[in-house]
Amino acid sequence: MKPKKLLPIFKDTYNEFMAEDPFRHSAIISFYSIFSMPALLIIIIQVAGYFLGAKAVRGEISGQIDNMIGPDAAQQVETMISHAGTSGSGIWMQIVGIGILLYGATTVFFQLQKSLNDFWDVRANPKNDILKLVVDRATSLGIIIAIGFILLISLVVSTALSIISDWIEAQFPSYLIYLAMGLSIIINFGIITLVFAIIYKVLPDVEIKWRTVWIGAGVTSVLFLLGKFALSFYFSKANPGSAYGAAGSIILLLSWVSYSSLIMFFGAKFTKVYARYSNEKIVPSSHAEYSYGYQLRMKAQENAEARQNSPDNIPKDSGYRPSGSY
Repeated sequence: MKPKKLLPIFKDTYNEFMAEDPFRHSAIISFYSIFSMPALLIIIIQVAGYFLGAKAVRGEISGQIDNMIGPDAAQQVETMISHAGTSGSGIWMQIVGIGILLYGATTVFFQLQKSLNDFWDVRANPKNDILKLVVDRATSLGIIIAIGFILLISLVVSTALSIISDWIEAQFPSYLIYLAMGLSIIINFGIITLVFAIIYKVLPDVEIKWRTVWIGAGVTSVLFLLGKFALSFYFSKANPGSAYGAAGSIILLLSWVSYSSLIMFFGAKFTKVYARYSNEKIVPSSHAEYSYGYQLRMKAQENAEARQNSPDNIPKDSGYRPSGSY
């Protein structure tokens, strides 16, 4: 892709992104995230904690939320995890609890898939409702487990970088510590790109090449990291949650999820527009079809082209003669 095409791509991306009513979609994801977050985090902690210990993973999650949003939000998430992790007595209560846990954790990804399908102009085939529901829930659970392993990798890398940074600081001039910081930023960028790539490739009901997915995920990661820095600065200076009293930490969490969703949706639309500029044909997967809105737009476009090419619209002095009119 030539650099001179980047501006038209971003322009088309913005126009199409705003046409999808992205703030409504981000509000939906924010709402479901609040109810899914405890179960989602418990599963991630269990997956990554199997190797490094649940305490270490929980501390890393709490530290990340503290850095991004603030200590109050981190404390609120810790409380949510503790209460959600309380299991009832009896085998049947535990089975029911596991079922509710899995259902709650996968709900946000199920809704995210619906929103991404809207941005890709596809929808699930209504003939496969039951089967599609089971597949979507299983896919959502798979993504959660994958995120758990990615978090595990992130923890290992962060620990290794911390040890290397301490060693460099002790053995070499202090300015070399910036080398380790730069390496940390690059690795974080790679991990975030991997998460977005998995979401873009797996969740939407479309067939898309990995090359296009990686480019879209990379652009999304850059925007996410820039926005993360800006929001963290804003939250630390303005403290917008203070106006809401005890509910302030929840408001901050909702704001953060809403921002992340907007970036993700913009990245999805960028990926679609980039694929179009690259002459890559995006088609629905085997269990999906184009949305009604897309089908109507294509039909209207075909009708407009047919009217434009109709003999009635061709000037009489153009030299055009229908067959058999000589």
